[in-house]
Amino acid sequence: MTAPCDLTAIELRRRIGAKEISPVEVLESCLTRIALINPAVNAMVVLDADRARAAAREAEAAVMRGDDLGPLHGIPVAVKDAQDLKGVRTTYGSPIHADHVPAQDGACIARLRDAGAILIGKTNTPEWSAGANSRNPVHGVTANPFDLTRSAAGSSGGSAAALACGMAPLASGSDMGGSLRNPAGYCGIVGMRPSPGLVASDKRAIGWSPLATDGPMARTVADTALMLSVMASDDARDPLAYTLPDEPVRGRPERWVLPPVALKGLKLAFTDDFGFAPTEQHIRRVFRSRVGAISSLFAEVEEAAPDCTGADDAFAVLRASNFLASHGAGYRTHPHMYGPLVRANLEEALTYSLSDYARAASAQTRIYRAYQAFFAQHDVLVSPTITLSPRPWSESYPTEIDGVATQSYYHWLALAYAVTLAGHPAVSLPLGRDEAGLPFGLQIVGRRGGDAQVLAVAAALEEACASEPLLCRPVPDLVALAEAKPLRDAPGFLDWI
Repeated sequence: MTAPCDLTAIELRRRIGAKEISPVEVLESCLTRIALINPAVNAMVVLDADRARAAAREAEAAVMRGDDLGPLHGIPVAVKDAQDLKGVRTTYGSPIHADHVPAQDGACIARLRDAGAILIGKTNTPEWSAGANSRNPVHGVTANPFDLTRSAAGSSGGSAAALACGMAPLASGSDMGGSLRNPAGYCGIVGMRPSPGLVASDKRAIGWSPLATDGPMARTVADTALMLSVMASDDARDPLAYTLPDEPVRGRPERWVLPPVALKGLKLAFTDDFGFAPTEQHIRRVFRSRVGAISSLFAEVEEAAPDCTGADDAFAVLRASNFLASHGAGYRTHPHMYGPLVRANLEEALTYSLSDYARAASAQTRIYRAYQAFFAQHDVLVSPTITLSPRPWSESYPTEIDGVATQSYYHWLALAYAVTLAGHPAVSLPLGRDEAGLPFGLQIVGRRGGDAQVLAVAAALEEACASEPLLCRPVPDLVALAEAKPLRDAPGFLDWI
């Protein structure tokens, strides 16, 4: 019999509302799975079990009273350690904040709580979400549930690994260079980068920058859409969350009830590198096999991509400006408290001039307009989620791909930031395993503002592939994980890389 923690969020919500299952029973199932599996992967780094149990008991009482129930009523949700959770240790993966306990929830986390979610604790992330290896000197490293020597990616790696192992049906994440999509690809779950401003934020140091966004992660597309329906909201604190006078435009649940989409009426474009991303040959082969497997579902299929000329330089400069705005003052007063990747961003930022920033912002605008021209001719664009198969977690970042040196510690994330720069919504959908037997993620990119459309396309592909053993979502070996040695005993577990 399927354990409650392995059910979808939508099914759990239905059963909770119908009094077929108790929120207490669901939570205890998740806590049992965490106790059994987490030592092997180190995905959940802070548990708030006592308060979660109290919230679950109250959620059960509300059901029995016949109260109006929120869309996430009684559903356990794990929260990325880069996002504030009221009353719970929140470190951002940084020793500077090793004992930090926020007084308030972050904006999108508050919306999850208001919708009835049971917030169970924090998931691992690299220091200040820098890089795609979820490793820091506070909580150690998170391993890939499919190979404990490999990385779960990042920066939402803890959330992705927790979902893959059934520790929670939903988890939060955030994304600048693919931090929702990359770990989803590595761990065989669904991660979505929404359009900038759709999930309103009160935390961005440069409020008008579209690079960083919060977003949902789940094991199915429908669950991802459910979570997004709660996270999406107007908020005057976010200058990108534009609104109309006295009329909210984002927090409409009906917008995220995904109708069936006719893939046969859509024009599909595919690219394995956007013209510049250093994608390894292994991933190119797997990707092309996946395109071949899904091509018959669409009206037309063409190899094509928007013109992303200058993307590497533009992302480097704009990313550096965000790090400087967030951490420049702290770095000047106590640089020794920052790790090598964050220091690299800050030191790089200090070398740029206003001319560099103008060049980068202009290139981003040109790439955005290229996307608009591209999507006037195509309905959907797909690529691999990430440029290479999961690498060892002991490796800070890939210094070369197929024998060619990478330009920076985030250059291997180029397939993700090609989309970040344009501000289009994107979903990483698990589509079987690669040649190494590890999860393969398909990045699905939609039109400007087409968040519902890209989710609908992802859901249709998910349904079409669900019965195909080579294409369906992979599941880790939970028995082997339960018997594995604790990850914290591995050499280098707490090293700062």
